[in-house]
Amino acid sequence: MSVFNELVARGMIAQMTDSERIKELLETGQVTFYIGFDPTADSLHVGHFVQLMVMAHMQRAGHRPIVLLGGGTAMVGDPSGKTEMRKMLSTETIEYHVECFKKQMSKFIDFSDGKAIMVNNADWLLNLNYIEFLREVGVHFSVNRMLGFECYKSRMEHGLSFLEFNYMLMQSYDFYYLNQKYGCTMQLGGDDQWSNIIGGVELCRRKAGREVYGMTFNLLTTSEGKKMGKTEKGAVWLDPNKTAPYEFFQYWRNVDDADVIKCLKLLTFVPLDEINELAKASGSAINTVKERLAYEVTSLVHGKEEADKALEAARAVFSAGRVSENMPTAALSESDFCDGAVSVIDLVVKTGLAPSKAEARRLIQQGGISVDDRKVESIDESVGLAAFEKGYVVVRKGKKSYIKAVVE
Repeated sequence: MSVFNELVARGMIAQMTDSERIKELLETGQVTFYIGFDPTADSLHVGHFVQLMVMAHMQRAGHRPIVLLGGGTAMVGDPSGKTEMRKMLSTETIEYHVECFKKQMSKFIDFSDGKAIMVNNADWLLNLNYIEFLREVGVHFSVNRMLGFECYKSRMEHGLSFLEFNYMLMQSYDFYYLNQKYGCTMQLGGDDQWSNIIGGVELCRRKAGREVYGMTFNLLTTSEGKKMGKTEKGAVWLDPNKTAPYEFFQYWRNVDDADVIKCLKLLTFVPLDEINELAKASGSAINTVKERLAYEVTSLVHGKEEADKALEAARAVFSAGRVSENMPTAALSESDFCDGAVSVIDLVVKTGLAPSKAEARRLIQQGGISVDDRKVESIDESVGLAAFEKGYVVVRKGKKSYIKAVVE
């Protein structure tokens, strides 16, 4: 199966500028393409993961990726999908984020022997002369048309800064620059980037007389249309120091039944024939499919060893009722105890199962907290030091969240 047909069959492709020509190019030769990532945080998150998988599929098919790190565009901020202006970042912060992205990208893309290129648009954008840029690039853009694009139109009610209004020109110039220097003929991105990609395609045609192409991919959303990758603690990051491998595994283990097959198609290399067989599962058998999804995605991001640990810990608790050394652990100190006991409210907060005492109190009142498999009945209950004589207690929130509490 060609990579084009593979991407279609996996439900990845959202829009294309010329589907027949793109299909032809991907099936008959090597294409140099790029995807941009603005370093607005110190780690990639699961929202980026579809783009990484697309890049990996394309590279496996013999095409050459350019990873563009937006050290320049991050100084302006993309208004796409945002209801308010992004926080302004310092040059030092952006440079640090770029270095973090570089390390993470190398897990998914093979940069050896020129098989892929990594560039930073700060190298050309920061040196541009603004008047010259307006004359050479700005002249090709219609303000009326730009205001009709969704990325700007949706912001008009909330206020669109002139700073952000320049973003499309900068991203379009990136495509032109990469086309001139590296022969890049295709820009890929999430579907929220469609307007910016169109801008780049048209700039290359008007300024250089070259035909280039754009293709966008479906965003990672639930069956209800909500963006995936958010938990009570915030975003699900690819950095193990921000989202621990076990928490990462559990996020995918707990996706809704309606989303598991879509996630297998978008976020793993499991063959489509096998996924189609897994899609036949029903009832409790779907849990096995969710486990497979969690294991595959965790292996890709954190490696097989961490995926094995997470799988063992999950099975220990949910299948056998055991305690695993790989369970997430929270440490208490003796100062957390008063008269030899810690209140369950404090225990829930200190283990991170609730962000506040008020939330912990609500969970207890709703019957959602257990300690060592015994449901907590009252907000006034405490856990004594004697309960830790075996080395730990297990605190559980609902059916899916639990943590091993130890005293150091």
